[in-house]
Amino acid sequence: MAFYQNERVALFIDGANLYSAAKTVGVEIDYRKLLEEFRKRGRLIRAYYYTALVENDDYSPIRPLVDWLQYNGFNVITKSAREFTDRDGRRRVKGDMDVEITVDMMNLANHLDHIVLFSGDGDLTRVVQAVKNKGVRVSVVSTVKTQPAMISDDLRRAADTFIDLTDLAKLIGRPPRDDEQSSDYGDEEDDD
Repeated sequence: MAFYQNERVALFIDGANLYSAAKTVGVEIDYRKLLEEFRKRGRLIRAYYYTALVENDDYSPIRPLVDWLQYNGFNVITKSAREFTDRDGRRRVKGDMDVEITVDMMNLANHLDHIVLFSGDGDLTRVVQAVKNKGVRVSVVSTVKTQPAMISDDLRRAADTFIDLTDLAKLIGRPPRDDEQSSDYGDEEDDD
């Protein structure tokens, strides 16, 4: 990873995408460590976290994280998720944050030297190209250590640098839990 101490850096975290990639490779992100790590690498101007929330649920498992992030240095961008029932009768939630990420990246590009995008979503390829055209270096964090890879090939090619999430695990991950009932940090949520 090529970072320079004097460069202005911003983080753009696609929350759902990062969660999915991290869960797949068995990494639990420690957001405090994540901020500290990128503050060491340059002048961290902003850290954005994007997520959709189901507003009518009595309890949302993401709400405590969103609250913690808001109090600890992240600009949290949320919107209401849309709920629907798929053709198999299962409840699904959709909350794409691509437009919000794109708008914020374009708005900040003139004030940054380096953007770190935590997402593998190929829909963000064009905005990566656009901010690069403004002279901003772009690093994309996702993973290729899964089958299939969690990053779009187009997005990976568009970035100046690709950083595999597994390579950051020791720097921004929580230590593995000694919980014998769960080998994965997300298992607790699946007890329906």
